Amino acid sequence: MTRHFVFYPCINPERMNKKKFLTSILLLLGLTFALHAQRTPFGVPNLLRYDEKIFHFGFQIGLTQSDFSIRSKANLAEYDSLMVINTSALSGFNLGIVTNLRLGKYFDLRFIPGISFGDRNVNYTIKYSTGKEIVTKKNIESVYMDLPLLLKFKSSRMHNVRVYVLAGAQYSLDLISAAKKEAANPKEIFLKVFPHDFQGQAGVGFDFYLANFKFTTELKMSFGFINLLKQEDNMYASSIQSLKSKNLIISFFIE
Repeated sequence: MTRHFVFYPCINPERMNKKKFLTSILLLLGLTFALHAQRTPFGVPNLLRYDEKIFHFGFQIGLTQSDFSIRSKANLAEYDSLMVINTSALSGFNLGIVTNLRLGKYFDLRFIPGISFGDRNVNYTIKYSTGKEIVTKKNIESVYMDLPLLLKFKSSRMHNVRVYVLAGAQYSLDLISAAKKEAANPKEIFLKVFPHDFQGQAGVGFDFYLANFKFTTELKMSFGFINLLKQEDNMYASSIQSLKSKNLIISFFIE
């Protein structure tokens, strides 16, 4: 007698979202190594005088994984049924215009104003009197105007490739901030965040000198300094001490 076993996988949307973002990272690394493999080891390097320019310009497109660094109240017992508060990251994208100032052989100053789109979820696990636990999600949508100023430290050029690290700060203005928004349904409660944010940023990247332009791949982390949460008299806001932005950004540049 032959027995057949059928497996029914349980699909978790948040895990699927993380898998998509990890896939993007793998694609980034694959593209990096593909371009590196195509360089000509013994030919004349591309764009020999490129790095002698005082200024150069370009554009950026990126993928973001937006999240919060959250700190809840130390004692949630006062909220009766509220058990756990956590966050889940969501994917988005950004666009920017690059202005690069050459400070020296190994240093550049970069200003990349742009727009970024991203959502974040704050999750509340609530246990009801029946013993059933339900997770209530509060989604926060944002469209940021970003104004980063970054210092880039470059390695020596290796034929048509450079490695670099960078660090700096960014001011962001949420163009659709919910701080002053009122719910269409009076019974609806949503988290409100303030529009102004300051972040520290650090990252690493690869510059590839192609025949007619420079192509760059970059991985960067961004950490907010400001508590964005607007405190209000409801369980969802008052149970949280602070919400600070936390983003992972994969960027592609053509300069």
